[in-house]
Amino acid sequence: MSTAEPRSRNPFARPKKGDGPRASIRQLFPYLREHRGVLGVVIALSIVGAGTSLGQPLLVSNVITVVQKGQSLGILVYLLVGLVVLSALLSGMQHYLLQRTGTSVVLSARRRLVRRMLWLPISEFDTRRTGDLVSRVGADTTLLYAVLTQGLVDAIGGALIFVGALIAMIVIDPVLLGLTVLVIAVSVLAVVSLGSRVRVASRKQQEKVGDLASSVERALGAIRTVRASNATDREIKAIENDAHGAWEQGITVAKVSALVVPIANIALQVSLLVVLGVGGYRVASGALTIAHLVAFVFFLFMLVMPLGQAFGAFNSVNQSLGALGRIEEIIALPSEKQLDDSIEPAAPVHTDAAISFENVRFGYPDPTEPLEVLHGISFAAPRGQRTALVGPSGAGKSTVLALIERFYDPNSGVVRLNGVDIRGIDREALRAQIGYVEQDAPVLAGSLRDNLTLGTPNATDEQCIQVLHDVNLTEVLERTDKGLDAAVGEEGVMLSGGERQRLAIARTLLSAPPILLLDESTSSLDGLNEQLLRDAIDAVAESRTLIVIAHRLSTVVDSDQIVVIDHGQVVGIGTHSELVKSTPLYKDLAKHQLLV
Repeated sequence: MSTAEPRSRNPFARPKKGDGPRASIRQLFPYLREHRGVLGVVIALSIVGAGTSLGQPLLVSNVITVVQKGQSLGILVYLLVGLVVLSALLSGMQHYLLQRTGTSVVLSARRRLVRRMLWLPISEFDTRRTGDLVSRVGADTTLLYAVLTQGLVDAIGGALIFVGALIAMIVIDPVLLGLTVLVIAVSVLAVVSLGSRVRVASRKQQEKVGDLASSVERALGAIRTVRASNATDREIKAIENDAHGAWEQGITVAKVSALVVPIANIALQVSLLVVLGVGGYRVASGALTIAHLVAFVFFLFMLVMPLGQAFGAFNSVNQSLGALGRIEEIIALPSEKQLDDSIEPAAPVHTDAAISFENVRFGYPDPTEPLEVLHGISFAAPRGQRTALVGPSGAGKSTVLALIERFYDPNSGVVRLNGVDIRGIDREALRAQIGYVEQDAPVLAGSLRDNLTLGTPNATDEQCIQVLHDVNLTEVLERTDKGLDAAVGEEGVMLSGGERQRLAIARTLLSAPPILLLDESTSSLDGLNEQLLRDAIDAVAESRTLIVIAHRLSTVVDSDQIVVIDHGQVVGIGTHSELVKSTPLYKDLAKHQLLV
């Protein structure tokens, strides 16, 4: 039977570290577009503010002229004070709106990133470090704040003032303006040449921050093992090395960025010296009045100050674009649903099996050396019956369950649910029919209720209490007077290993799906709790399909069917009594109580 494979593309290929995509200004627009109303108000305030600023030198020039003629100032002083006050008020309002919008842009970026990140294929989490992903949500998105507060929108008012000052200076004295523009042009070219260096250095700095976050997450996640191994000092040294690497990249960014400020200051000082020297000469020759020279100097400051703002904005935006590149790298990755668009599932077949594997081959994605784990596995799990998977450690048993959950898709062959290729079933609809208890039995930080209702948010307290009783966790429920609201600690640290496993099983039993996948679900339990749990599973298993990875012989002997897997291949299928006679590997495992 032919099966369709994904169209030719490698969704798991990723750029090498440091060679990731560089974001462009255009990629900022989706974030800004969400807040276009507020940004429109800010731009309007910028225009009005630019007008009030540009009006001040003209009034000062008029005041000087009136004073020189010995006339009364009249309303000129009040107009000048009014413009100064109005300019300050507009600046304050604009600052508030920019701060608010900048925070909103960060929120939008985090939402987009988290929504994409949590829908990435599981294979992405196999090859990426958790700390680095967390760093992208935290540190990288925070840098986008500077785009608005110190960047794009703030530069709009400066640009208006720059253009207005330029026009006024042309009218006052084109000769002085020509000399000023020559000095400024040199500084602009210098700053632009630094831009790409700032962006590259900023991206590398964020990568180093990601390394640091990964190291901290690694150490804290295994803090008990670290302490027990007397490895605390070594872990501290490793984290400090990553912190030093981030510091070194920060210094590099600082060095490159620091060149921008002196360039702006030199441009202002040289321009001012040129204007005062040449302007003084032109006043002495009668080509320019003192009032016009004073106004020209005011406009010079208005020309250079926005230029300084532009230099700062250019620097901030380039740093932000380095972080945005890391954000967009994740957002650009295909989600599980997008990968499904490239798959043509096999035609359905009629079968009595709830789950069936047809010549399935699979290897975990590895860009350096792909390793095939399953080598043409075929078996069927009858509907409403219990199928046990047994075999040595590393045989591929857990991989079989991962393929049923569609954490991965097979490289070839077909996995079917009730005869339908699961690649043609919506992943959420597929997983709604399957309850899965992982081998490591993870427990989420929060309360007992939070863990139980993860997949069934509408479950009642009575249902939660009953399922805890079924898995012999009533004692945990009664330890405090908080009941279901009792905290379980980070990663369930306030529970024993067996209690964490039973809580994970209780979560699955509460949802009572038609198919249950249990990956060595009794491995951490003593004899009494194992029997109680088996009774609970037996009670909920009526008319349901169970696929169990067996750890103990007691879990296997009552199964309707046992599938023996070795080195990624099925080497035997049958009941306990049949396999003891027909399959040497199973006979050997049974002899040792399957404790492998």
